[in-house]
Amino acid sequence: MASDNAPHISIAPLLKQFDTRSSHAKPTADEIALALSHIFTNQLSPVQTAALLTLLHATGRDREADVIAKCAERMREAAAQVDKKALKEIVRERGLREGSYRGGLCDIVGTGGDGHSTFNISTTASILASSLLLLSKHGNRASSSTSGSADLLASVSPKPPNIEAINHHNLTHIYERTNYAFLFAPKFHPGMRYVAPIRKELGFRTIFNLLGPLANPVEGVIEARVVGVANGDLGQDFAEALKLSGAKKAMVVCGAEDLDEISCAGKTNCWRLIERPNPQFRGPKDEADEDYTTSDDDAPPRTLVKVENFQLGPADFGLPPHALSEVSPGKLPHENAEILIRLLQNRIPREDPILHFVLMNTAALFVIAGVCDADKSDMGHGDNGEVIKEVGPGGGRWKEGVRRARWAVESGEAWRSFSDFIQISNSFDTQ
Repeated sequence: MASDNAPHISIAPLLKQFDTRSSHAKPTADEIALALSHIFTNQLSPVQTAALLTLLHATGRDREADVIAKCAERMREAAAQVDKKALKEIVRERGLREGSYRGGLCDIVGTGGDGHSTFNISTTASILASSLLLLSKHGNRASSSTSGSADLLASVSPKPPNIEAINHHNLTHIYERTNYAFLFAPKFHPGMRYVAPIRKELGFRTIFNLLGPLANPVEGVIEARVVGVANGDLGQDFAEALKLSGAKKAMVVCGAEDLDEISCAGKTNCWRLIERPNPQFRGPKDEADEDYTTSDDDAPPRTLVKVENFQLGPADFGLPPHALSEVSPGKLPHENAEILIRLLQNRIPREDPILHFVLMNTAALFVIAGVCDADKSDMGHGDNGEVIKEVGPGGGRWKEGVRRARWAVESGEAWRSFSDFIQISNSFDTQ
C-alpha cells in the first residue's frame, strides 16, 4: 500500500552490484524487480530511485526480457486490483467468439517516444477494434508527443468520456454495457506518482517507458494484444518479455523508421507470439476439450508459444504506402479529437492516409486476436460476408483484417461502441 510517510528502505548493496569492477554477482531480475517495487510504496529515497533508474539504463539491464517481465509483474501487483473473477465472468458472457478469438480482452498500445508525432493511431485503432473485440485500452497523457491517448479522449467534443471516473471498482460495469474501456494509468497505478518528478528531472527514457504496455491492470484476462516499440533492437526482447509474462497471442511491431506502430510508409518488423501444437503433448487431440487436466506437473503442455519474426508492408494490407509526413499533423489534442470523431463517423474519404494508417493497425489486432481466422463472416449490417482468405507474411489474413476494420467505420459500429463508452463513463462520479 502506497504511503506518503512510509519508512525508507536502502538498496545501496544492490546498487553496488551494478559496478562492473565489483566482484559481487550482478543483480538478478528478481532482485531488480523487488528494488523497483519499493518505489510504488514510497519507500525508496529520491536519490536511490534516480540511481536505480540510471544504472538500469546505463547498463542496458532495463532492456532485458526477464527484467522487463519481472518489473512489470511488480508494477501490476502494486496497481489498484480489479476483481478478476467478476471481470472474467462478464467477459465470458459478453465476448463474441469468432475464428480463433475466444472473446477475451484485447489491447493495442505503444511505448511512445518515437519522435514522429503521428496521429493517435493505437487509440483510434482500439476504438475501431471494439466493434468486434472487447477492448481494454491502457493509456496516459502525453510525455513526449503533443497528444497522448488520455489527452485525445479528454478533448472529444461536445462531451468527452469521463476517463477519470473509471476505476477498479466499476470496470466490470463498463463491460456490461459496452465493448470498450479506457484504463487511465494514474487511476490504476497511484504509486507512480512518487517517481513522476524524478523521471522528469532525469530527462532520459527509463524502464517505466517500457513497462506501460505490460502493466495493464487486467493482465490475466487479456487474450491478445499488439505492442509497438520505438526501437527495433527492443523487438525480440520485448516479445520474450511478453512470453515470460504468460502472453500467448501478441505481436510486437516497429516501423523501419523506428516507429512504434505498423508503418504506413514502408516496412514494419514484427515479432509474433503464436501458439503451435506441441508434438510432445500426450493428452486428447481435440483442442475444444478445454477442461483437460493432468496431475503430472511435468506433463508437456498442449501447445508451445513461439516467437516468429517477419516483415509487413502496406501492400500486405492491400493499401498504398503513405509518407509519415501525411499522417503526422503534430496537432494539439482538440484538433486530433476532431479528426477522430470525423473518422469514427465515416466523414473521412476512403483513401485518406490517416484512415489507411488506422485501418492497418486495427487489422493487425483483428488478425492477432483471431477473428480473421473465420471462414465465414456475419458481422451485421453492411457486411457482404465475402471473407478474404489470402494469407500474407506471418500467416496472417491482413487484408481480411482491413475489410473488417473498414466495416467497423462504414457500418457505424465503431462510433456506436465509442458513444456507449462516453455515456456510461459519464454515469459514474469521479473519485
